[in-house]
Amino acid sequence: MTKREWTPIREYEDILFDFHNGIARITINRPSYRNAFTPTTTTEMSDALRICREMEEVSVVVLTGAGDKAFCSGG
Repeated sequence: MTKREWTPIREYEDILFDFHNGIARITINRPSYRNAFTPTTTTEMSDALRICREMEEVSVVVLTGAGDKAFCSGG
């Protein structure tokens, strides 16, 4: 299996936002807090989703959480 080469779309404080072959991936990147949302996380997620809506190349959006403890523990 070939490893995907993800291209960063924009840099944020609380999330990672990248793209590969029609797929946008948004990763909540606060694993030490089990990816709990903050006001910053919410703002960044909204911005990333807006960008996805505006990008004709995006067919799918994948939401994921960093680390192996939790996708998201709330906020």
